[in-house]
Amino acid sequence: MSHTTSRRGLLFGTAAVSAGALLTACTSNDTKDDNTAANNQPAADDKPGKHVTIGFAGPQADHGWLNAINDNAKNRAKKYGDVSLEVTEGSNDTAQQIGQIETLINKKVDVLVVLPADGKALTQVGLKAMRAGIPVINLDRIFNSAQAYRCYIGGDNYGMGLNAGRYIGEKLKDKPNARVVELAGLDNLELTKQRTQGFDDALKNYPNIQKVARQAAEFTVESGQAKMAQLLQAQSKFDALWNHDDDQGVGALRAIQQAGRDDFLMVGGAGALSAFQAIKQDDGVLKATVLYPPTMAASAIDLARALGQGKGIGGLAEFEIPASVTLYSAVVDKTNVDQYMSTGFR
Repeated sequence: MSHTTSRRGLLFGTAAVSAGALLTACTSNDTKDDNTAANNQPAADDKPGKHVTIGFAGPQADHGWLNAINDNAKNRAKKYGDVSLEVTEGSNDTAQQIGQIETLINKKVDVLVVLPADGKALTQVGLKAMRAGIPVINLDRIFNSAQAYRCYIGGDNYGMGLNAGRYIGEKLKDKPNARVVELAGLDNLELTKQRTQGFDDALKNYPNIQKVARQAAEFTVESGQAKMAQLLQAQSKFDALWNHDDDQGVGALRAIQQAGRDDFLMVGGAGALSAFQAIKQDDGVLKATVLYPPTMAASAIDLARALGQGKGIGGLAEFEIPASVTLYSAVVDKTNVDQYMSTGFR
């Protein structure tokens, strides 16, 4: 986690001041006065402040990325002596998760951090918390109403596809009649559609490249292996593969190895440790992965702490934390993999 802290540089400082101080700062015409509001906002840093009890309702850890979400939240909270974390048992059952969040509301936690099993289904309990005066940090899967959360923080699914497409496009831009294939995730999820749309939009900038096949898997090792085997059988020749998810990518790589194929480059998605290690070793088809960082859960804890202490984000002049934060989908390849290795999830 120490690498994550330094990489973000971080985040959190600045914030609520008294109405009188704000009024003075806004109305003063004294250009000699350097004590403007932007210069005097207290910073949410590592120094102990007001104690904050954060309720965390996360997912069932049935996937490497989801397990990393839970670990990032718990480990980040341990960093602060002024934070207590009330953690529910992760659940993908919406009714069960609603009950868990209602328990946290009844405990009167200061701030809630929620990664809902289903954003739409849990919107009402988010509204309930907000109406009870408990601000909600909505993590990754967004509620249907902006009234159900104080701040949203999540990844950029469209950006994942866009940056994967750009990376592949630049690698193949000088190759005539280049062919690419896509191993997507669950097609009934909006995030899968967004990732595909970003990928397709990026490829429009490279008229020499054609996407010749797409297969949807299910974000599991088994589905990745089965669907990749089908792609390989159907496509005897292509130049690049984009796989939406590094967990299913483990299975995809198995299928590729079993088929004895090494005639294309592969780009993954999310940021698994196994993917980083393969990229660093550089003796196979996997050359890069596009991040969907589970460190967002650590940032959600930072946001919740700052919110509970009445502070904002360092580097911004505003007194409050933002209404939303969308993380960047960086491309990790052999040129920068060492920087990200400590953030890789298992």
